[in-house]
Amino acid sequence: MRETEDSLLLLQVREGNRQAFDALYRKHWRYVYAAAYKRLQNSDQAKDIAQDVFTQLWVLLAVNNSPSLIENLTGYFYIAVRNNVLKWLEKERKYTPIPELLSNLSKIKDNADAEIIYQELQQSYTKVVANMPAQQQQIFKMRYEEDISSANIASQLNITSKTVRNQLGRALTKLKATLIFVSLVFLNS
Repeated sequence: MRETEDSLLLLQVREGNRQAFDALYRKHWRYVYAAAYKRLQNSDQAKDIAQDVFTQLWVLLAVNNSPSLIENLTGYFYIAVRNNVLKWLEKERKYTPIPELLSNLSKIKDNADAEIIYQELQQSYTKVVANMPAQQQQIFKMRYEEDISSANIASQLNITSKTVRNQLGRALTKLKATLIFVSLVFLNS
């Protein structure tokens, strides 16, 4: 029922119907705000993120007249909040992407601590990969160490592409969490 109602409202928003957009806003604002607040623990910033998410939805549908309709609005909001929070954290320098972190590390080769930090990151990486479940570890190594495409991994292991994506997502989440923690400990001390 809710999905049908949302689908109708989304169609109307795509046609520029402001009342339909307002109805979506009233219906979903609390969810979007709560998702942002959960990540930021800052009410003002969570409100800003929620506003940005709804503005982006309006632009996507009414302004750009997106030909495809959002099938899972809750999922859309979840991803939009996550992306907006990450952008804000990066802008505020409260989050450093792993590639940027490693790039910065390579620039300070002359620094005596750089080698220690690099070794600690390498050890953490090795430990995280070694502690992954067997299938997840195999998929991760095939993708990132052997550079095999996800489709080929699925074919070789006789599993679905979705399973490959899910396993890679879980592996990357573990890896990022560990490497971010290590980087915070070593680079902010």
